[in-house]
Formats: sequence, structure tokens, C-alpha cells
Amino acid sequence: MPANPIVTTYDPKKVIITYGGVPIGGYADGTFIQVDAAEAYFAKKVGADGEVTRSMSNNNTHSVAITLQQSSLSNQHLSTCKNLDKLTGLGMLPLSITDLNGGTLFFWPQAWVVQDPPWGFAKENTDRAWGFETGQIATQNEGGTLL
Repeated sequence: MPANPIVTTYDPKKVIITYGGVPIGGYADGTFIQVDAAEAYFAKKVGADGEVTRSMSNNNTHSVAITLQQSSLSNQHLSTCKNLDKLTGLGMLPLSITDLNGGTLFFWPQAWVVQDPPWGFAKENTDRAWGFETGQIATQNEGGTLL
């Protein structure tokens, strides 16, 4: 155990999402951003004699889920972008996720809403999970939290 354990601070307000240059806010409680790579960066193939080859994938696309509260004004922006895309095909917009707590930065020049989020109404505020697909990522850095 280190003599002086390090204590860091994480603040979800310092996680900034923009879509089409517009800041997104009103994050839901719990996991409000989920980024999943479309496929592994390397595939492995083992021959009959045990020789191993790995093949690099050039697929650097992602699925992104952003979960907002029902009351978030950002739902209107995302709905408008989705509707514009359905009508005109002009809904591929830049998507960025920046964690000002540290060095995490994701940027896709092209991303689009894939479908309406599941929704419902209840006694209390519910969540809206927006799903995006992306083109190739331009910037990707998973950083930790600064002191």
C-alpha cells in the first residue's frame, strides 16, 4: 500500500457532450453515457500447426448511448435532429464527449440518432436513452481523473 494514497475528485457536471455543436444536458442518474466499439481492434487466427496471426480491424466506429431525464431540454434538440435526418438525410452531425475531470476525449465528425428512445410516463421523472451510431472516430483518448 502506498505511503500517501491518492485521492481524486470526479464531477459529472464536468462531462461535456455536444451534438451538432449544441451542448447536451439533463443527464439521468446512473450511467448517462455508454460508448461501445463496433468490433475488436484485432482478430486472432490460429493455424493447424499453431502459428498465430492477428489481423487489425480498421473499423473504428462506435455505438453510443446517452441517457437523459425526461425533463431535459436536450430531448427536443435530439428529436429535432432525428426528425431532420429522417426527412432530409442531413442528420449526420459531429458528436463529442469531453471529461474535464481528466483527459478523456471522444470526437466523431459523423454521428446520427438511430431510433426514438424508449419512453413512458410515470409518477416520477423517467429516462430517455438516445442511441447513436457513428462514422470513424477522429479523436479517442481515455484519460483518468486529475487530482
